[in-house]
Amino acid sequence: MAYIGRTPTGSILTSADIADGSISTAKLEDSAVTTDKITDNAVTAAKYVEYPAYRNLIINGDMSIAQRSAGPSGSFGGSGYSEGPDRWRHSLNSCGNWQTSQSTDVPSGQGFASSLKLDCTSAAASLAATAEFQMVQRMEGQMLQQLKKGTSNAESTTMSFWVKSNKTGTYIVRISDLDNSRSISKSYTINSASTWEKKTITFDGDTSGVLDNDNARSIDIMFWLAAGSNYTSGTLATSWESNTAANYAVGQVNVADSTSNEWYLTGVQWEVGISASDFEFLPYDVNLRRCQRYYYSLGGTNNTYKRVSTNITNPSNRNQTAGLHYLPVPMRNTPTVTIPSAGSFNGVVIGSANTFSSMTISNQSEASSDPDFSVLRVSGTLSSNSGNHCVQVEMTYASTNKMEVSAEL
Repeated sequence: MAYIGRTPTGSILTSADIADGSISTAKLEDSAVTTDKITDNAVTAAKYVEYPAYRNLIINGDMSIAQRSAGPSGSFGGSGYSEGPDRWRHSLNSCGNWQTSQSTDVPSGQGFASSLKLDCTSAAASLAATAEFQMVQRMEGQMLQQLKKGTSNAESTTMSFWVKSNKTGTYIVRISDLDNSRSISKSYTINSASTWEKKTITFDGDTSGVLDNDNARSIDIMFWLAAGSNYTSGTLATSWESNTAANYAVGQVNVADSTSNEWYLTGVQWEVGISASDFEFLPYDVNLRRCQRYYYSLGGTNNTYKRVSTNITNPSNRNQTAGLHYLPVPMRNTPTVTIPSAGSFNGVVIGSANTFSSMTISNQSEASSDPDFSVLRVSGTLSSNSGNHCVQVEMTYASTNKMEVSAEL
């Protein structure tokens, strides 16, 4: 720049001369700000966000744990847990038949190794008024007290996830408060067929209805896939309200209308706040133990014996045995135990094995006032025993031989 007369004296530009918010990321060249250009101690704790550990309220949102899985087998037309990832339950009524499984189809470069896959095996092109289909995670009230629900300080929350389907259109995510019969629903859109897309939804906090602080079911997170007119004839409840079925899933597409339809989900994160943070990956062993609070299985694999317990025998009848099986973590509540037939168990002593003629495995509690959800009692009668004082109880190998222990909500 040219000047008439003497050149003005220059002055140094300081931070005080720059208005707050005047320099945006769009005005900075890539890699323009380097560590060499940042004064020591210039970045303080107040200037960056430190995300808390275990901020994701969803368990197994990366679908990495699938204890029930033996690959897709058979199909379901009702509600329950099947071969898919742990903690994800299908709720289905008059929407055809489906298979669920743990898939390796995942969004590229995001760090995920698994997804939940739904595959339609029998379609329902025309839905009855009562038809409904959701994938649901049920949650304990004591795990959700940080939501401050039912108070003036109720927290807004954000749900983020990756989804993929050949069926494009509008889908619904609903949060259902079972303690107070309240709910809120928000929509998202699958824009491109058979393409992984990340979705982010923010839900307002609810100042009505405190959640119970116990181990019972308080909140359901529901990913809708199909809905009859009973759930679509009203106005979508985008704010918290008392349950009105007609407002649950307004606009929801029918993913059950063709056996060509598939739906995938992974990277589900639900956290306090109005924005989504990066997905919180947990170590595999930590994620597994969180799932085992609700469901634990032993067996179900070929070519491997599974040790169940070491039992002592009754001095007056050596065929009668009893012992304990210690669960990897305490379960949520008194578990239900399902075992194969007694002939699937052997009593092993120094290489020789005798089968059991009867076998019972059940919860072991000293008293109802002080329940113990971490130990099972194993008792059985051997077909024969040559005077041994203790035997190792093993479950013989077969894909169908599985001990299942469930405390699901």
